[in-house]
Amino acid sequence: PPGRKVLIVYAHQEPKSLNGSLKRVAVEELSEQGCSVMVSDLYAMQFEPRATRNDIVGCLHNSEEFNYGVETREAYKRGGLSDDVIEEQKKVQEADLLIFQFPLYWFSMPAIMKGWMDRVLVQGFAHEFPNCYDSGLLKNKLALFSFTTGGSKEMYAKGGISGDIRYLLWPMQHGIMHFCGVKVLAPHICFAPEFVSEKERKKMLIAWAQRLKTLWKEEPINCSPEWYFK
Repeated sequence: PPGRKVLIVYAHQEPKSLNGSLKRVAVEELSEQGCSVMVSDLYAMQFEPRATRNDIVGCLHNSEEFNYGVETREAYKRGGLSDDVIEEQKKVQEADLLIFQFPLYWFSMPAIMKGWMDRVLVQGFAHEFPNCYDSGLLKNKLALFSFTTGGSKEMYAKGGISGDIRYLLWPMQHGIMHFCGVKVLAPHICFAPEFVSEKERKKMLIAWAQRLKTLWKEEPINCSPEWYFK
């Protein structure tokens, strides 16, 4: 609906890739609905994935012994995080929906996107024990993981060689997003695009566009271990 804000965190090196096209389709479709869409194109931004001392501007809370979690929490409180982190946190803060668009690497997200999670979702901003899971600080937001795989759907079936695709979603959807209070929409998975025809890839884009048309009517998944391991 008009007025909704969407942040697409996108990790692919090639705009002409299927991931690039999926991102483009999302921007077009959601903009057409009257949503305002922001894109963090991590490779184009040369986003720094490493969690280092450079993420803290000014004096350290404890200069004797460096603890990244503590230092970023304290820096967040006083507005002393590095500009690139603050910039991303602002986008997250504004967004009603976060879409993560990426190719699956080694059963997970690419390092540059994992680095985004590591650096942006700071304690005090995204979570603050005991405020995690349903009471995480980013509650009232939605997230959707949209990704491509190398392996086929059969390989990622429950009895398949790679195991149920849902097992891989547990650390990403539950361990990161749900931990921060974000509600998770069903993932959008394009299986093995490299091994299908151009026509099939077009169909994948059309299916994504179709889903986006009614996205705001969707209910989040049941954020419990059963969803992942049943």
